[in-house]
Amino acid sequence: MKSTLAVIDSHYIRPRFAAVFIREEGEDVAIIETGTSRSLPLLLAALEERAIARERVRYVIVTHAHLDHAGGAAALMGVLPAARLVAHPRAARHLIDPSRLEASARQVYGDEAFERLYGTLEPVVAARVLQPEDGAPLPFGAGELKFLHTRGHAKHHFCVLDPAADAIFTGDAFGLAYQELQADAPFVFPSTSPTDFEGAEALASVDRVADAGAGRAMLTHFGEIRRLEEARRQMRFEIEFAMEISAAARELPEASRRDFLLDRLREHFRDMLAKAAFIEKDLGLNADGLAWAIRDRVDSATR
Repeated sequence: MKSTLAVIDSHYIRPRFAAVFIREEGEDVAIIETGTSRSLPLLLAALEERAIARERVRYVIVTHAHLDHAGGAAALMGVLPAARLVAHPRAARHLIDPSRLEASARQVYGDEAFERLYGTLEPVVAARVLQPEDGAPLPFGAGELKFLHTRGHAKHHFCVLDPAADAIFTGDAFGLAYQELQADAPFVFPSTSPTDFEGAEALASVDRVADAGAGRAMLTHFGEIRRLEEARRQMRFEIEFAMEISAAARELPEASRRDFLLDRLREHFRDMLAKAAFIEKDLGLNADGLAWAIRDRVDSATR
């Protein structure tokens, strides 16, 4: 029985930033994550290179509805006649009707950047969408995939446990591990980008990934890591740091919180910024998300 797992660079933003995974098990094929609609030619070329007919793709799976993970879902489903889209129930509704998703992304990125990065978001036909509950299995090859709901980065996030591949596909729940920063030990740090970050849930999700029994984690940003206990410890440390600086920022006026958070993150990651200036963008988004969470959960509770 043929069993393969390929990591495809979606070429979103820059090389080796966002991955798409092509998983083949016997006659079944799954594509996990989609990149954006701009990624479609790359994915079709990857299928052709591997002699995988489009009709063989059984599932298109997105870990959550953020556009670097799911922005290409409708475009990809449009060329895969037998595929079902698999998404968290909270994410599925935004892929069936992407109007709110698009409006939110335009607010974050601005119209010009949104159109350059994502183009047009089309709806996915509801009848083609599967919405697995927490822990639900899905037949795949001779075995099954299992879906673990993992809040923290987003309420609409799940991870995909694939026992046959000894892998768990973690979306953003197990952090970011850019290949340029991996050396003697894994360097993994969380994404706290807008708008759903919850520290306690993020810690629980990290533990759920590490305890799932897989020998390797497949991170959308970017690729495979195997030393999961070391990654767990680092992720917990970094999430706890994010929670600590958020607690300090709560005492500040709203207008100064984001700058305070970004300054603390820059100081904390000073050595890594010196090696890879590109993580400045991640730190900015992380500061945005932490400031958003304070405003959304703390300030709103006092109104």
